[in-house]
Amino acid sequence: MKFTCMVISVADINGARQFYEELFGLKVFQDYGRNIAFTCGLALQQDFDWLVNLPEERVLKKSNNAEIVFEEQDFDDFLDKLSTYPDIERLGEVVEHSWGQRVIRFYDLDGHIIEVGEDMKTVIKRFLTSGMTIDEVSVKMDASVEDLTKLLDI
Repeated sequence: MKFTCMVISVADINGARQFYEELFGLKVFQDYGRNIAFTCGLALQQDFDWLVNLPEERVLKKSNNAEIVFEEQDFDDFLDKLSTYPDIERLGEVVEHSWGQRVIRFYDLDGHIIEVGEDMKTVIKRFLTSGMTIDEVSVKMDASVEDLTKLLDI
C-alpha cells in the first residue's frame, strides 16, 4: 500500500493553484485542468461533488474537521509573507505549544484549515542553543532523546 495524496475541494482551481504556489511555494506535479496535484502530495479538485459522486450540497465549506499542515524553517519570515494577504481569515494569532513549537492557523480560499508551524528541527536547535541539554529538551518537548536525535539527523 502506498499513500498517494490528499485531495481537497476547491471552487476555483486557478485561484487555489495561485494561492498554494505563491504563499507556500508548492510546485505542480500534474495539471488536469480541474485537478491539480502538487509534488508534496496535496491535490486540488474543482467539481469535487462530481469526482466523489455526492450531491453538491454535501460538500461542505469550513467543516473544521481536518487541517493541512506545513512546517517552515524561517517561521518569522513566513509570518511576514502571510501579512501580505490581509483577506485571509485567521483562527487566532500565533500559538506557542507546550513543546515549544510556534504555529499559526488560518483558512485557505475554500475554508480548509491550514496550519503552518516552525520546523521541529529548528525548535530543537533553538532550545539547544539557549543552553538546554538534550535531556532537558526531551522533557520540555515530551519526546524521547532518540526521537529528537532522529529529527536532528534529518
